[in-house]
Amino acid sequence: MPTLLRRLCLTAGLFVLALPVFAAPPAQPWQPLFSLLARSAPSLDRQVLQKAVAAMQCAVRHGATPARRLAVIDYSRPSSERRLWIFDLERPRLLLKEFVAHGQNSGEDQATRFSNRDGSHQSSLGLFRTVETYEGQHGYSLRMDGLEPGINDRARERDIVIHGADYVDPLWIARQGRIGRSHGCPAVRPEVARMVVDSLKDGQFMFSWYPDRQWLRHSAYLNCNSNQLASALALPGGTLR
Repeated sequence: MPTLLRRLCLTAGLFVLALPVFAAPPAQPWQPLFSLLARSAPSLDRQVLQKAVAAMQCAVRHGATPARRLAVIDYSRPSSERRLWIFDLERPRLLLKEFVAHGQNSGEDQATRFSNRDGSHQSSLGLFRTVETYEGQHGYSLRMDGLEPGINDRARERDIVIHGADYVDPLWIARQGRIGRSHGCPAVRPEVARMVVDSLKDGQFMFSWYPDRQWLRHSAYLNCNSNQLASALALPGGTLR
């Protein structure tokens, strides 16, 4: 090989060896579970599911007991659509897709306003943990604790619970363009209420979504901010269980 050509080849080889190696970005901890659940619920917006799984896994990484079930409500969808998904996390799959009500003062068919204030009759956003069942005004019901300070942490005080309600009736859609509304509770059809409560009782996660800019910017779980979470857990009753 001519000397000049040999020198050019050697130089090219050294150049290739000197090129920086760009590694693929590391997988996020929520990605494997998200991928399995997404396949079982193709109608659920992937961004919403990704946020739900990431928020739940953030809670677990900061001390929450892992759950067996995850419920996701997409309040960006109208009440005339099925917008509640319940997932089995142990054998990743969809268990149920259902209608769910929002609060009277959150909107008509479309919820656009959310609150943590008692008496607001509005739904709340964010990550919740289910607790105990009880028999109440609406029959067999399920209490929840909101995990996000200032966003949903007054859920128990406000009696925001999962229960069945006659007004969650698809027949209402033809008459008035929406199902009925609650005082802020994620109420479901009476026909499925016991199934929903039993599948979510005893420390499961529920995630309520709407693209609210302030919540997206400040949520400790969506951003998995350790300092915010430490402050939240230091508050009275600030336990992840």
